[in-house]
Amino acid sequence: MADEFAKGFGILTGGGLIWMVLSGWFTTPGFEDAQLVGEIPGNLDAYGQAAIMLREVMFWFVVVGVLTFWVVIPVVEELRKSSA
Repeated sequence: MADEFAKGFGILTGGGLIWMVLSGWFTTPGFEDAQLVGEIPGNLDAYGQAAIMLREVMFWFVVVGVLTFWVVIPVVEELRKSSA
């Protein structure tokens, strides 16, 4: 089970870091404003739009990855052990 925890933690830290960097660049209008979750600017070029799309993909990658390695895989393993 430590292997699954390490994989989930790697996904959480790696994907979370990428999400925070992109959020800091694009959705933090000012220090006193909403940080990391502010409004997405409307005048982005192709690279900015790709970065926003990557930001959304990283968010869902972190959520699904952590749930998979910390919840789904251990539950499946426990069910497999109990049925055998």
